[in-house]
Amino acid sequence: MRSLFLKIFLSFWVALALSLTLAILLTAAMRPTRQISAVEALQPKLLADAVQAYEKGGAEQMRDYLHGLHESQRVHAILFVDGKSAAGHPAPPWFTEVARGERAPANTLRGRLSPHFQMLSASTESNGHHYTLVTELPPGENALFGPHGIPGLGLLIAILSSGLVCYLLARFLTSPITRLRNATRKLASGDLSARVGGRLATGQDEVSQLVRDFDQMAEQIEKLVGAQSRLLKDISHELRSPLARLSVALELARQRAGADAQGVLDRISLESDRMNDLIGNLTTIARLDSGSGSIRKVEVRLEEFVEEVARDADFEAQARQCRVECEVMDELPVVGDPALLHSAIENVVRNATRYSGEGTTVKVRAERSSVGAHAGSTPEAVIQVRDQGPGVPEAELDKIFRPFYRIDDARGRSTGGVGLGLAITEQAVRLHGGSVRASNLAEGGLLLEIRIPLAQSGDRTVGSSGDLKAAPLVGGN
Repeated sequence: MRSLFLKIFLSFWVALALSLTLAILLTAAMRPTRQISAVEALQPKLLADAVQAYEKGGAEQMRDYLHGLHESQRVHAILFVDGKSAAGHPAPPWFTEVARGERAPANTLRGRLSPHFQMLSASTESNGHHYTLVTELPPGENALFGPHGIPGLGLLIAILSSGLVCYLLARFLTSPITRLRNATRKLASGDLSARVGGRLATGQDEVSQLVRDFDQMAEQIEKLVGAQSRLLKDISHELRSPLARLSVALELARQRAGADAQGVLDRISLESDRMNDLIGNLTTIARLDSGSGSIRKVEVRLEEFVEEVARDADFEAQARQCRVECEVMDELPVVGDPALLHSAIENVVRNATRYSGEGTTVKVRAERSSVGAHAGSTPEAVIQVRDQGPGVPEAELDKIFRPFYRIDDARGRSTGGVGLGLAITEQAVRLHGGSVRASNLAEGGLLLEIRIPLAQSGDRTVGSSGDLKAAPLVGGN
C-alpha cells in the first residue's frame, strides 16, 4: 500500500478490532452463562431420572422420559450405556463425540468458544454399567454465537465502531500531511506563494510546528528569489545606459583615431557587444523566472523556425569549414511565443556549431513524435541537434542547463560563452510545457533533444505581447 492513510487506517482498525474481539471472547468464555449454569445444575437429576427410567422400563420408557423433557424444557438429551445409545438407534455424531470425550462440552473454555452444538455431559455407574447423559443446549443459549453459528451482535458492533474510530483517527493524522504535500508540489512547480497556513499553523503539536517551518521556508525562498530577480533586472537596466554611452564614445574615437588604434577599438567594440548580449540574456533569464504570465502565445510553425535557424547557422559555420544539415519530416504547429521558441532552437544549434570540430557536420532533425500519438497522449514536436564535438561528461549532462554553468572555463572564454544559452532554452521550452534533454552519442558528440507539445484543434491564441520579445534572447554556453 502506497497510501499513508490506508496504512494507518487498516493497521489501527485491525489492531483495535482484534483486541476488542479477543476481549469479548475471553470475557464471555471465562464467565459461564446463566443458561449453561442452569442446565448444568439439572444434569445430575436428569441423569438419575433417565437411568431410573431405563432400568425400570427399558429403552421405551427412557425415550418417553427424554421426549417429555424436550417438550417441557426444550432440552434435547440422549442417554448412552457403555458408550452406545440406549435408544436403540444411532445417535447424531456430535452426541457420540461428546459421550466419548472427543468433543469439549459447553462448561469448558474450548466448548464455550465453539459456535456449533453446545452440549453438556454427565456420567454415573449403576448395576455394573456406565451411563452418560449428553444434553444439547437450546438454540441461542451460547453467549458468543447465535443459532447456526452466526456471529453475535456484540462482535459486529465492536468491529464497526472500531472501524469508524480508526477512520476518523487516520483522517485526522494524514490530513495535515496531505495539505503539506499539496503545498510542496505547488512550491516545486514554481508557485513560490504556496503556503499551508490555516488552523494547522496555529497548533502546538509536531505537525503544526512542521507546517510553520514549511511556511517560513517558503516565505524565505520567495523573498530570496524575488530579490535575485529584482537584482538582475536592476543591474541590467543600470548597465544599459553606460553601454549605450560607451558605444557612442567608441564611434567618436574611431573617427578621431588613426589607423594604429583601430585594432584596439575593434577589441573594445567586441567586448562591448558581448557585455550587451550578456545583459540581454540576464534580463531574459529574470523574466523567464517570473513564469509564463508575461509571454504571448500564438500559433507558430515550428518547422519554419528550424529551417531558418539551420540556414543561418550553416552560413556562419562556413568560416570553420563546418556544415549544418537540416531534415524536417513533418509539419509542427505549436502554440507559444515566437521569439522564445526561435531563441530556444537558435541557442541549441549555435551551441552545437560552436563546439563541433572543424570540417564536421551538425545535423538537425525535426519530426512529430509517433510514440506519444500511439500512447494516446498529446503528440509532440521533437527537434534533435547532433554535433561532432567532444561531448559532455555524464555527470555534467543535467548541469549544462543551469545559468552561468560551464564545464570548462577556459573553453568558455575561448568561445565567448557565459553559460546562459542552454539555460534560456531550458526555461523557454519548460514554459511551453516541453522538455529538453542532453545525451552523449556512442560515436562521439552531443545530442540535444527538444520536445514541445503540438497544438490541438481547439487551441486558440492566448495572452498578450510582453517584453520578452524585445529582449535579446540568444546566449552562448
